Amino acid sequence: MQAINGMIRVLHKNSLARSLWGRNSCSKLFVGGLSYDTNETVLKNAFEKYGEIIEVRVIAHHVSGKSRGYGFVRFTSDSSAKVAFKEMHSKVLDGRNIRVEFACKNS
Repeated sequence: MQAINGMIRVLHKNSLARSLWGRNSCSKLFVGGLSYDTNETVLKNAFEKYGEIIEVRVIAHHVSGKSRGYGFVRFTSDSSAKVAFKEMHSKVLDGRNIRVEFACKNS
């Protein structure tokens, strides 16, 4: 996934992403593969053990209000986001293997 709404770039786990991560820190994580039943409280509870969270959003369809299966978690620090990324990527949440990636604004 390259862009969401033209403003957020999701960095994949490769050498380019790692080099960008080193230069432009990021405290926001993209979380994909969520169960359609996962809400913001469940997502926050799963990630808060890795650091203080500023914001949690589960993206929902604008008409039905049903989850689209992905969301974002923003931490107060880049180091907390990095630990959460390492610990939560490919883990099971609400019966689904989730995908966690760094989500940074385009500069």
